Amino acid sequence: MFPTTRRERERAQRHLREENARWPEQLAVVAPAVWPPSMPFGVERVLRSRTFLVQVYQPHRASGAVRLSVCRTTLAADGSRWEDGITWEELQRLKGEAGFADREAVEVFPPDTSIVNVANVRHLWVLPAGERMPFSW
Repeated sequence: MFPTTRRERERAQRHLREENARWPEQLAVVAPAVWPPSMPFGVERVLRSRTFLVQVYQPHRASGAVRLSVCRTTLAADGSRWEDGITWEELQRLKGEAGFADREAVEVFPPDTSIVNVANVRHLWVLPAGERMPFSW
């Protein structure tokens, strides 16, 4: 849950700054022993850097695609959400740092009736090794 009062926001921002400083510039593995109990079902691996958190999900049963959920490790100014603004270049770099540099990935923009936008989190679907999308470069 995100902080609601000004004091809580300031404390959360300070704690995040201190925690972020402990992590390297590039993604590193987060030990499962320190994952929060609320970790979503299906998360296989968690990676973290000073600026990003990446959750790697188990391959999708039907397609074999692996989902990467990516967010920043800083809160927006009002403290209500994770900071927004992850660029294409950052997503491409993070995909590689997560171990999928040799794989094609896609970000899905669903129909309006299927939109779920509750946090500033980006999701990449990484195709199985050797597979390509029929419309890619």
